[in-house]
Amino acid sequence: LETPYVAQANDIARRRLQNMLLAYLMRTDDLEILDECVDQFGVADNMTERLAALACLVNSSFSNEAEEALESFADRFEDDPIVMDQWFSVQAAAVLPDGLERVQHLLNHPSFSIKNPNKVRAVVGAFSTQNTPNFHAHDGSGYAFLADKVIELDALNPQMAARMLSPLTRWQRFDLHQQEMMQMQLKRIKHSGDLSADLFEVLEKSLLV
Repeated sequence: LETPYVAQANDIARRRLQNMLLAYLMRTDDLEILDECVDQFGVADNMTERLAALACLVNSSFSNEAEEALESFADRFEDDPIVMDQWFSVQAAAVLPDGLERVQHLLNHPSFSIKNPNKVRAVVGAFSTQNTPNFHAHDGSGYAFLADKVIELDALNPQMAARMLSPLTRWQRFDLHQQEMMQMQLKRIKHSGDLSADLFEVLEKSLLV
């Protein structure tokens, strides 16, 4: 399926299908498919295919190959903050059981800064909006993590804090247990101290529903 990169509709559709098939096939833990994925990551002449292969590796059971790919990607693009945002997001969205632990580790990465909105979106935002299994963990740990970050952000960037809160404000869409866990974190944020007007308004609207 490897063909030179062309930005035309048919080629875009082909790449989308190719990457979708690769993601499904990687779930089989087949070593031949792993080789195909590693090969795509290594030879891709466009970021779409490279990131898709990286995401497949990060979400697979092949942890050694995933770590090698992550290290290779970071070494190559460490001076490009926009591309590195994608590197962060791929990991934050990974649905493996250690998802929250991985995200907490990313927060300590030298290239991450809680003061940088793009990095916050890449890590905290990707985790809370794309990592369904870990964000909605039964024990509420994903909700507690987001609440902690929202409280921290509110002192630095109130508008960003209010935007990051959005996943918790959608509590009505979930079952009773999740609703209770999400509301508990919303109330914890509300009573955490002096809040910005931006964040307080979003909280009030959510809790009054």
